[in-house]
Amino acid sequence: MKHTISVLVEDEAGVLTRIAGLFARRGFNIESLAVGPAEKGGISRITMVVPGDERSIEQLTKQLYKLINVLKVNDLTTTPCVERELMLIKVSATASNRAEAIELAQVFRARVVDISEETITLEIVGDPGKLVAIEQMLGKFGIREIARTGKIALSRESGVNTEYLKSLEVKV
Repeated sequence: MKHTISVLVEDEAGVLTRIAGLFARRGFNIESLAVGPAEKGGISRITMVVPGDERSIEQLTKQLYKLINVLKVNDLTTTPCVERELMLIKVSATASNRAEAIELAQVFRARVVDISEETITLEIVGDPGKLVAIEQMLGKFGIREIARTGKIALSRESGVNTEYLKSLEVKV
């Protein structure tokens, strides 16, 4: 199972290296990594997606707390949260199919950020599933390049689990 781990750390040189070293020593692969300033000055939030079972993630959490500069560790996997990623995708788009590519982008609320005679570059922000879906749909045009950020996530204060809401069937 993939776990989303949020770690608050003091913003000092070498913190990310120590955390990555811990993961490497434990044999964990970091599938997604995003780092940026947190709500307070001098503190950064590291959001990671790592595969593992409950026991191994619990051990990893305990090890993270032993590191200098680690302030708080949260496993957001089962917590209602807001998750987002950013993707830039460059696809082949000639005059004959450009309108179709732009129409598809609009369906996914993507923005056109660059256009040339042979390509179109789109910016898509959303949950990871949305990014996978648009990537599959744009595949027919020919994907030239993709750049994705890692997942970022914050827990929902409302406690509303949107994954649960998505699973409900709408009855008309």
